[in-house]
Amino acid sequence: MVQSMNKQAAIRKQILRKVKSFFLSGEKRKFIPGKTAIPYGGRVYDEKELAALVDSSLDFWLTAGRYASEFEERLARFLKMRYCILTNSGSSANLLAISALTSPLLGKRRLRPGDEVITTACGFPTTLNPIVQNQLIPVFVDVKLGTYNIDPELTGRAVSQKTKAIFVPHTLGNPADIDEILRIVRRHDLWCIEDNCDSLGATYRGKFTGTFGHLSTCSFYPPHHLTMGEGGAVVTNDPLLRRIVLSFRDWGRDCWCETGHDNTCGKRFTQKFGALPFGYDHKYVYSHIGYNLKITDMQAAIGCAQLSKLRRFVRARRENFAYLCRQLRGYEHHILLPQKTRNSEPSWFGFPILVRDSAPFTRAEMVSYLEERGIATRMLFGGNLTKQPAHEKITCRIVGDLTNTDRVMNSLFWIGVYPGITRAMREYSAHTIREFMDAT
Repeated sequence: MVQSMNKQAAIRKQILRKVKSFFLSGEKRKFIPGKTAIPYGGRVYDEKELAALVDSSLDFWLTAGRYASEFEERLARFLKMRYCILTNSGSSANLLAISALTSPLLGKRRLRPGDEVITTACGFPTTLNPIVQNQLIPVFVDVKLGTYNIDPELTGRAVSQKTKAIFVPHTLGNPADIDEILRIVRRHDLWCIEDNCDSLGATYRGKFTGTFGHLSTCSFYPPHHLTMGEGGAVVTNDPLLRRIVLSFRDWGRDCWCETGHDNTCGKRFTQKFGALPFGYDHKYVYSHIGYNLKITDMQAAIGCAQLSKLRRFVRARRENFAYLCRQLRGYEHHILLPQKTRNSEPSWFGFPILVRDSAPFTRAEMVSYLEERGIATRMLFGGNLTKQPAHEKITCRIVGDLTNTDRVMNSLFWIGVYPGITRAMREYSAHTIREFMDAT
C-alpha cells in the first residue's frame, strides 16, 4: 500500500513537471500595434495555474474539496474576514447574499416579499436580479458622474418604512462612499450588502472593500481581478449568515457537514424537524428553498494559484490606469476622466471615458475608431437597467431621476487596464485615443 502510494506520488511529480515544461515551451506572441487585439480584460496565468489544475484533476475529486477549502481560508485571511463561501459565479454569489437575508432564521430582520432594497440602476443586472427574484422591490437612485457610484445623498432620501437593505456595487473597482452609506445603514438599522465583484483589492480608509457590509460578493470570471474561469464567493463575519448562505448554496439543506463528512453535529439521527419523523437523517433535512451553486475543486485549484498573484495584479491595474490618466489629462474639454472616491485606493476594473455633450464627436464615433484599430471597448454594463427589456415592467421605485445614469448609458465607454495589458499596449491605446481627438 505504502509502496503504491509512493509510486503514485512520484508519477504525479513527473506529470506536473511535464505540465510546467509544456507551458514554458509555448510561443509568446509579439504585440503589433494596430494588428494585435488589445482585450478589455482576460485571464493572466502561467505554469502554476496549469499545474494546480492538473494536480486537482489527478485527485478526481470533482466537487469542492481540498483546494476549495484552501482558497476559502486564504481569501478570508487576505481580507481579514472570518468566512468565505465559494460558489459557481459572482452572479450566484449575489443571489445567495440576497436570498440569505430572506431566511426565517433571521427572525424579525428577515426580508419578506414587498420589502425594499436600495440600489443603483447603473451597472450589471446581477446586482438587481436577485432583488426581483426574491420578490423584493428595488429602489433606484442615481450615480455621481466621475466616480459612477451610488449617490449617498439620494440614498438617504430613498429610505422608507419598507426599506430593509442597501445593495452597493463598487463601480469598476472604485469604492463607493462607504462612510455615508454606513451612516444610513446604522441610522435605519438596514442590512448592507457590497457587490465587490469588480473591486477585489480596492481599499477605503485602508480597509478592503467587501469587508464593511454584513455580506459581500466576489466574481472570478476571466476578466476579473483573479479567475477560476467561472466562480464567485460570499464573504461575511457573521456565523449565522455563513450557515444560511451554505444552506441556500447546497440545495437548502439544514446539515452543514463538509462534502465527504457525516455527523459533524453529533446529532444526525436524534433530532426532530417539522413534520418529519423523529431521528430523520439530518443530511436530508431542508430548511430553505435553495439551489445547487457549488464550485468544482479544479476551479478552486486555479484560484489558489491566482490568489498568490492578487497583489501584483492589483498593482498592474493601478499602474495601467494611472498611465492613461496622465496621457489624457489635456483632453478634459472633450471627455470626463474618472475620479477615485475620496479616502479610497481603487482596484480598477477598467478605465471609463465619458464623452462630453459639447465634444465634436460622439461615443459611437470614438468607439468605432478604437475598435477598428484593435482596442476593445465596453459599455458600463447594462447602462440604465430600468430601460433593459428584462426590467421594463418590474415593480420598482425611483427616487429623484436617473439623469446621470442616462448620461452613462448614452455617452460612456471603458477600456481595459487588466494585468495582461503591456506597456506597449497601453502606449498604443493612449496614442490612438489622442489621435482620434486631435483629428476632430
